[in-house]
Amino acid sequence: MNVRQLISRRSVAVVASLVGMVSLAIGAHAALNKRALDAAKAIGTQQAVDSSKKQSRLALVIGNGHYPDAAAPLNQPINDARALTATLRRNGFDVDVIEDASKDDMQRAIGRLKSRIKPDSVVMLFFGGYGIQARRENYMIPVDARIWKENDIRREGVSVESVLAGIKEKGARAKLVVIDASRRNPYERRFRSYSHGLAPIAASDNALILTSATPGKVADDSKGHNSVLVSELLSNLAAQGTGGVEGVFNKTRVAISRASDGAQVPSVSSSLLDEIRIGG
Repeated sequence: MNVRQLISRRSVAVVASLVGMVSLAIGAHAALNKRALDAAKAIGTQQAVDSSKKQSRLALVIGNGHYPDAAAPLNQPINDARALTATLRRNGFDVDVIEDASKDDMQRAIGRLKSRIKPDSVVMLFFGGYGIQARRENYMIPVDARIWKENDIRREGVSVESVLAGIKEKGARAKLVVIDASRRNPYERRFRSYSHGLAPIAASDNALILTSATPGKVADDSKGHNSVLVSELLSNLAAQGTGGVEGVFNKTRVAISRASDGAQVPSVSSSLLDEIRIGG
C-alpha cells in the first residue's frame, strides 16, 4: 500500500466519521424538536381541557331582599348569594350573580346563562327571596313585582319550571337547583285564596333540586348572617370529601331537620344519573 492509498483511505474514514457525527447531530436535534413539540401540544391540550372544565360549570345566583311590598327587607338572600358565589367560583364555576333583581334583570340573566350552555355543562341555579306557587307552578318573585291578585303572580314572576325547561332544551349535562324561598307570602292578604310555600318541583332529566322547606310549608328566617339552608349547604360543601353533590344536599336536609326538631325539613328531588361534585 503506497502513501497515496493510505491517505485516501484515511480521508474516506474521516469523511464517513464526519457524516456520522452530522447525522447523529441532525437526529438529536430532530428528537429535541419533536419532544419540544410534544410538550407544547401536551400543555396546549391540558390548557384546553382546563378551559373546557371552566366553561362547562355555569351558575346563575339571584339574591332578592328589598321588596317594597314586604313589611321589612330580607337581609339573608343577598348575603347568601354572595357567600355561595364565592364558593362556586373557588370551585371552577363561571357565576353570574345579580342582587335585588327586577324581572327584566332576571330574564336577561337567564338569557345569558342559556347562551353559554354546552352539551357537557353542569348548570346551577340559586334563588333566594320570595317564592310563590300558583296553579302548582313555582315563581321566583322580582323586587319590582306588582302583585294584587293571584293571577298577577304568573305575569310578574319568573317560573322555576320554565327556567329548568329552557336549560334542558339547551342540552345541559346536569342541572342543580337551590331555591331558598319558602317564606310566607307577603301578598297573601290581597288574595281571596292562596297556597302556602312552594309546590313540588319535579326533577327533570339528570337534575337535583333542593328547596328550603317541604312543599306547602313555610320556614321562618333565622337571625344569622346567612339563612339556615345556605349555612348548612356551605358547611357540607366544605366537608364534601369524596362524595357527590347529591350527598351534600341530603346531608343539608337531614342537618336542618334535626336542628329544628322537624319544624323545617328541606326537600330534595333527584334524577341525577352522574356523580356531580362542587367542592371539597
